[in-house]
Amino acid sequence: MIDDLPCLMYLLAHDDAAEGPYDRSRTQLLVRAAALIDLALRGRLGEDGRGTVTASSTQPTGDPVLDGVLRDAAAGHGWKHLVRRHRKRTLTQVEDRLASAGVLTVRAPRTRFGTRRLTVTDGAVPAALRARVSAALHGDGPVQEIPAADAALLALAAAGGVRSLVSRQDQKTFRTRIDACTGRLATLAPGLEKAVRALPMTMIAAQGGMGGS
Repeated sequence: MIDDLPCLMYLLAHDDAAEGPYDRSRTQLLVRAAALIDLALRGRLGEDGRGTVTASSTQPTGDPVLDGVLRDAAAGHGWKHLVRRHRKRTLTQVEDRLASAGVLTVRAPRTRFGTRRLTVTDGAVPAALRARVSAALHGDGPVQEIPAADAALLALAAAGGVRSLVSRQDQKTFRTRIDACTGRLATLAPGLEKAVRALPMTMIAAQGGMGGS
């Protein structure tokens, strides 16, 4: 079972009707942010006193998606820059990884300039994942008891406007809980928390043609 955060974030953002992510440009940023969080949770990334990302080791993790992001991070950039950098490449790598694991079925685009069509092979997989994140959102237990991965996925889904997970009403009703889940990222790196909180504005800028590729 693939359980790295960028792949899990992709499955949460996948829309069966669209045969791909609910919004491709937004999902590119979400999977990049998820990869950075995953590497930070593994102790592979941190930051110095000026907010620059530092890598404790550049040795491969064994995950091609995470290894690509880790190489990017070794250059000494800030978190926000790394969320935007090579985001298209990372999304394609995530899709390829899920396809090779048999989680996604890939079909040719409908039109010459369209994108390839991707279908989840077993709907129970994203359903179980959504249930986990929904439990984190609607639960009444302390936020600190939510598994770190689930708290991070909830924070990303809310920041990315994944309405199948966090509706506009949920965003208002559970604002404090979502905020607390996002705040937990500061224990990994203060700049990482800030980058996730800034995702809505980063997405607007990216859709306007600003930022990395």
